[in-house]
Amino acid sequence: MNPSKTLSHRILNWMGTFLVAIVWTSAVIFGIYILAFYVLDFFQGDYERWNLVLPGLYDASNKTATLGMGLHFVAGGIILVLGCIQLMQGIRRRYPAFHRWIGRVYVLASIFAAIGGLTFIFLKGTVGGLVMDIGFGLYGILMFLAAIQTIRYARLQQFEQHRAWALRLFALAIGSWLYRMDYGFWIILTGSYGMGEAFSGPFDKVMSFFFYLPNLLVAEVFIARYQVLKNTAARLVAALALFLAGFVLLVGTYYFTKMLWGKVIMEVLGFS
Repeated sequence: MNPSKTLSHRILNWMGTFLVAIVWTSAVIFGIYILAFYVLDFFQGDYERWNLVLPGLYDASNKTATLGMGLHFVAGGIILVLGCIQLMQGIRRRYPAFHRWIGRVYVLASIFAAIGGLTFIFLKGTVGGLVMDIGFGLYGILMFLAAIQTIRYARLQQFEQHRAWALRLFALAIGSWLYRMDYGFWIILTGSYGMGEAFSGPFDKVMSFFFYLPNLLVAEVFIARYQVLKNTAARLVAALALFLAGFVLLVGTYYFTKMLWGKVIMEVLGFS
Protein backbone atom coordinates (compact mmCIF):
# COMPACT_ATOMS: atom_id res chain seq x y z
CA MET A 1 0.00 0.00 0.00
CA ASN A 2 1.19 3.52 -0.75
CA PRO A 3 2.79 4.95 2.45
CA SER A 4 1.23 8.40 1.88
CA LYS A 5 -2.17 6.76 1.46
CA THR A 6 -1.72 4.85 4.71
CA LEU A 7 -0.67 8.02 6.54
CA SER A 8 -3.58 10.02 5.15
CA HIS A 9 -6.01 7.31 6.26
CA ARG A 10 -4.52 7.40 9.76
CA ILE A 11 -4.68 11.18 9.97
CA LEU A 12 -8.31 11.15 8.82
CA ASN A 13 -9.16 8.49 11.43
CA TRP A 14 -7.37 10.44 14.16
CA MET A 15 -9.22 13.63 13.31
CA GLY A 16 -12.51 11.72 13.16
CA THR A 17 -11.84 10.29 16.62
CA PHE A 18 -10.92 13.76 17.89
CA LEU A 19 -14.19 15.24 16.62
CA VAL A 20 -16.30 12.37 17.98
CA ALA A 21 -14.62 12.65 21.38
CA ILE A 22 -15.40 16.39 21.55
CA VAL A 23 -19.01 15.87 20.46
CA TRP A 24 -19.56 13.10 22.99
CA THR A 25 -17.93 15.01 25.85
CA SER A 26 -19.84 18.19 25.10
CA ALA A 27 -23.16 16.38 24.66
CA VAL A 28 -22.71 14.55 27.98
CA ILE A 29 -21.93 17.82 29.83
CA PHE A 30 -24.98 19.43 28.26
CA GLY A 31 -27.11 16.40 29.17
CA ILE A 32 -26.01 16.66 32.80
CA TYR A 33 -26.81 20.39 32.71
CA ILE A 34 -30.33 19.65 31.43
CA LEU A 35 -30.83 17.15 34.26
CA ALA A 36 -29.38 19.56 36.82
CA PHE A 37 -31.36 22.64 35.77
CA TYR A 38 -34.66 21.79 34.06
CA VAL A 39 -35.25 18.36 35.56
CA LEU A 40 -34.42 19.32 39.13
CA ASP A 41 -36.71 22.34 38.86
CA PHE A 42 -39.40 20.06 37.43
CA PHE A 43 -39.31 17.68 40.39
CA GLN A 44 -39.10 20.59 42.84
CA GLY A 45 -42.05 22.34 41.18
CA ASP A 46 -39.98 25.48 40.46
CA TYR A 47 -41.12 25.80 36.85
CA GLU A 48 -40.72 29.59 36.77
CA ARG A 49 -36.95 29.16 36.51
CA TRP A 50 -37.39 27.61 33.05
CA ASN A 51 -38.47 31.02 31.76
CA LEU A 52 -35.15 32.56 32.82
CA VAL A 53 -33.48 30.69 29.94
CA LEU A 54 -36.42 30.21 27.56
CA PRO A 55 -39.07 32.91 28.15
CA GLY A 56 -42.63 31.66 27.89
CA LEU A 57 -41.70 28.00 28.24
CA TYR A 58 -43.70 27.57 31.44
CA ASP A 59 -47.38 28.51 31.41
CA ALA A 60 -49.16 28.10 34.73
CA SER A 61 -52.52 27.81 32.95
CA ASN A 62 -51.48 24.71 30.98
CA LYS A 63 -50.23 22.10 33.41
CA THR A 64 -50.44 19.24 30.91
CA ALA A 65 -48.09 21.06 28.53
CA THR A 66 -45.72 21.63 31.46
CA LEU A 67 -45.85 17.91 32.27
CA GLY A 68 -45.06 17.10 28.64
CA MET A 69 -42.09 19.45 28.60
CA GLY A 70 -40.89 18.08 31.93
CA LEU A 71 -41.01 14.57 30.48
CA HIS A 72 -39.12 15.83 27.43
CA PHE A 73 -36.37 17.32 29.61
CA VAL A 74 -36.01 14.27 31.85
CA ALA A 75 -35.81 11.87 28.93
CA GLY A 76 -33.69 14.23 26.82
CA GLY A 77 -31.01 14.52 29.49
CA ILE A 78 -30.89 10.74 29.81
CA ILE A 79 -30.48 10.09 26.07
CA LEU A 80 -27.68 12.64 25.76
CA VAL A 81 -25.74 10.93 28.54
CA LEU A 82 -26.45 7.33 27.51
CA GLY A 83 -26.24 7.77 23.73
CA CYS A 84 -22.49 8.14 23.72
CA ILE A 85 -22.11 4.93 25.74
CA GLN A 86 -24.30 2.98 23.32
CA LEU A 87 -22.14 3.84 20.31
CA MET A 88 -18.89 2.65 21.89
CA GLN A 89 -17.88 -0.45 19.95
CA GLY A 90 -15.71 -1.81 22.77
CA ILE A 91 -18.62 -1.83 25.22
CA ARG A 92 -20.94 -3.50 22.68
CA ARG A 93 -18.45 -6.32 22.13
CA ARG A 94 -17.18 -6.84 25.67
CA TYR A 95 -20.36 -6.23 27.64
CA PRO A 96 -23.31 -7.15 25.39
CA ALA A 97 -25.74 -7.57 28.30
CA PHE A 98 -24.88 -4.09 29.59
CA HIS A 99 -25.32 -2.70 26.07
CA ARG A 100 -28.76 -4.30 25.77
CA TRP A 101 -30.07 -3.02 29.11
CA ILE A 102 -28.71 0.48 28.63
CA GLY A 103 -30.13 0.35 25.12
CA ARG A 104 -33.61 -0.38 26.44
CA VAL A 105 -33.42 2.62 28.76
CA TYR A 106 -32.00 4.77 25.96
CA VAL A 107 -34.71 3.86 23.45
CA LEU A 108 -37.49 4.21 26.02
CA ALA A 109 -36.14 7.64 27.02
CA SER A 110 -36.04 8.64 23.35
CA ILE A 111 -39.69 7.67 22.95
CA PHE A 112 -40.66 9.62 26.06
CA ALA A 113 -38.64 12.65 24.90
CA ALA A 114 -40.48 12.61 21.58
CA ILE A 115 -43.92 12.16 23.17
CA GLY A 116 -43.25 14.86 25.76
CA GLY A 117 -42.12 17.38 23.16
CA LEU A 118 -44.97 16.59 20.78
CA THR A 119 -47.48 16.90 23.63
CA PHE A 120 -46.16 20.36 24.45
CA ILE A 121 -46.32 21.46 20.80
CA PHE A 122 -49.86 20.12 20.36
CA LEU A 123 -51.23 21.70 23.54
CA LYS A 124 -49.34 24.99 23.65
CA GLY A 125 -47.30 25.45 20.50
CA THR A 126 -43.72 26.66 20.34
CA VAL A 127 -42.70 30.24 21.02
CA GLY A 128 -41.60 30.61 17.39
CA GLY A 129 -45.01 29.96 15.84
CA LEU A 130 -46.01 27.79 12.89
CA VAL A 131 -42.56 27.29 11.31
CA MET A 132 -41.04 26.23 14.63
CA ASP A 133 -44.08 24.04 15.35
CA ILE A 134 -43.55 22.22 12.05
CA GLY A 135 -39.77 21.94 12.44
CA PHE A 136 -39.84 20.75 16.04
CA GLY A 137 -42.87 18.55 15.40
CA LEU A 138 -41.07 16.78 12.54
CA TYR A 139 -38.05 16.39 14.83
CA GLY A 140 -40.19 14.65 17.46
CA ILE A 141 -41.83 12.36 14.90
CA LEU A 142 -38.45 11.36 13.42
CA MET A 143 -37.03 10.65 16.88
CA PHE A 144 -40.04 8.49 17.75
CA LEU A 145 -39.68 6.59 14.47
CA ALA A 146 -35.91 6.09 14.89
CA ALA A 147 -36.39 4.80 18.45
CA ILE A 148 -39.06 2.31 17.39
CA GLN A 149 -36.98 1.07 14.46
CA THR A 150 -33.85 0.76 16.61
CA ILE A 151 -35.51 -1.56 19.09
CA ARG A 152 -37.50 -3.38 16.38
CA TYR A 153 -34.43 -4.44 14.41
CA ALA A 154 -32.58 -5.37 17.60
CA ARG A 155 -35.42 -7.75 18.52
CA LEU A 156 -35.38 -9.18 15.00
CA GLN A 157 -31.59 -9.64 15.37
CA GLN A 158 -31.01 -7.72 12.15
CA PHE A 159 -28.03 -5.94 13.59
CA GLU A 160 -26.89 -3.99 10.52
CA GLN A 161 -30.29 -2.33 10.34
CA HIS A 162 -30.29 -1.94 14.12
CA ARG A 163 -26.96 -0.09 14.08
CA ALA A 164 -28.11 2.09 11.19
CA TRP A 165 -31.22 3.21 13.06
CA ALA A 166 -29.27 3.61 16.30
CA LEU A 167 -26.91 5.98 14.49
CA ARG A 168 -29.87 7.94 13.11
CA LEU A 169 -31.34 8.09 16.62
CA PHE A 170 -28.08 9.44 18.04
CA ALA A 171 -27.87 12.03 15.24
CA LEU A 172 -31.31 13.22 16.31
CA ALA A 173 -30.56 12.98 20.03
CA ILE A 174 -27.68 15.47 19.84
CA GLY A 175 -29.94 17.93 18.02
CA SER A 176 -30.92 19.74 21.22
CA TRP A 177 -27.23 20.18 22.06
CA LEU A 178 -26.39 21.43 18.56
CA TYR A 179 -29.33 23.85 18.69
CA ARG A 180 -27.74 25.65 21.64
CA MET A 181 -24.24 25.46 20.20
CA ASP A 182 -25.33 26.84 16.82
CA TYR A 183 -27.10 29.77 18.42
CA GLY A 184 -24.10 30.52 20.62
CA PHE A 185 -21.67 30.57 17.69
CA TRP A 186 -24.08 32.60 15.54
CA ILE A 187 -24.44 35.28 18.22
CA ILE A 188 -20.67 35.45 18.68
CA LEU A 189 -19.97 35.67 14.93
CA THR A 190 -22.84 37.92 13.77
CA GLY A 191 -24.22 39.67 16.83
CA SER A 192 -27.67 38.08 16.49
CA TYR A 193 -28.08 38.91 12.80
CA GLY A 194 -31.30 37.45 11.40
CA MET A 195 -32.69 36.64 14.83
CA GLY A 196 -36.08 38.07 15.77
CA GLU A 197 -38.18 38.50 18.85
CA ALA A 198 -39.79 35.22 19.94
CA PHE A 199 -37.66 33.31 17.41
CA SER A 200 -39.36 35.02 14.47
CA GLY A 201 -36.31 35.98 12.40
CA PRO A 202 -35.08 34.25 9.22
CA PHE A 203 -32.20 32.62 11.09
CA ASP A 204 -34.63 31.30 13.71
CA LYS A 205 -36.80 29.78 11.00
CA VAL A 206 -33.82 28.05 9.38
CA MET A 207 -32.71 26.74 12.76
CA SER A 208 -36.12 25.11 13.28
CA PHE A 209 -34.88 22.46 10.84
CA PHE A 210 -31.11 22.93 10.66
CA PHE A 211 -30.34 21.51 14.09
CA TYR A 212 -31.23 17.96 13.04
CA LEU A 213 -31.55 17.52 9.26
CA PRO A 214 -27.80 17.95 8.51
CA ASN A 215 -27.06 15.47 11.32
CA LEU A 216 -29.21 12.88 9.57
CA LEU A 217 -27.41 13.54 6.29
CA VAL A 218 -24.03 12.91 7.95
CA ALA A 219 -25.44 9.75 9.56
CA GLU A 220 -26.57 8.49 6.16
CA VAL A 221 -23.05 9.02 4.79
CA PHE A 222 -21.63 6.85 7.55
CA ILE A 223 -24.35 4.24 7.19
CA ALA A 224 -23.94 3.92 3.41
CA ARG A 225 -20.13 4.11 3.64
CA TYR A 226 -19.90 6.36 0.62
CA GLN A 227 -16.50 6.33 -1.06
CA VAL A 228 -16.28 10.11 -1.19
CA LEU A 229 -12.62 10.29 -0.22
CA LYS A 230 -10.77 8.61 -3.06
CA ASN A 231 -7.39 10.30 -3.00
CA THR A 232 -4.80 11.45 -0.50
CA ALA A 233 -5.44 15.17 -0.98
CA ALA A 234 -9.19 14.76 -0.38
CA ARG A 235 -8.58 12.80 2.80
CA LEU A 236 -6.16 15.43 4.13
CA VAL A 237 -8.62 18.22 3.38
CA ALA A 238 -11.35 16.26 5.15
CA ALA A 239 -9.03 15.66 8.11
CA LEU A 240 -8.34 19.40 8.34
CA ALA A 241 -12.08 20.13 8.24
CA LEU A 242 -12.68 17.60 11.02
CA PHE A 243 -9.92 19.14 13.12
CA LEU A 244 -11.27 22.67 12.67
CA ALA A 245 -14.81 21.53 13.52
CA GLY A 246 -13.54 19.73 16.60
CA PHE A 247 -11.47 22.73 17.67
CA VAL A 248 -14.43 25.11 17.30
CA LEU A 249 -16.66 22.76 19.30
CA LEU A 250 -13.95 22.39 21.94
CA VAL A 251 -13.72 26.17 22.37
CA GLY A 252 -17.52 26.48 22.39
CA THR A 253 -17.89 23.70 24.95
CA TYR A 254 -15.27 25.35 27.18
CA TYR A 255 -17.08 28.69 27.23
CA PHE A 256 -20.58 27.21 27.53
CA THR A 257 -19.39 25.08 30.45
CA LYS A 258 -17.56 27.99 32.07
CA MET A 259 -20.38 30.52 31.68
CA LEU A 260 -23.51 28.38 32.11
CA TRP A 261 -23.48 24.58 32.10
CA GLY A 262 -20.69 24.13 34.64
CA LYS A 263 -22.07 26.79 37.00
CA VAL A 264 -25.46 25.12 37.15
CA ILE A 265 -23.94 21.66 37.67
CA MET A 266 -21.64 22.91 40.43
CA GLU A 267 -24.52 24.72 42.10
CA VAL A 268 -26.61 21.55 42.21
CA LEU A 269 -23.64 19.60 43.58
CA GLY A 270 -23.20 22.22 46.31
CA PHE A 271 -19.84 23.60 45.19
CA SER A 272 -20.91 27.21 44.67
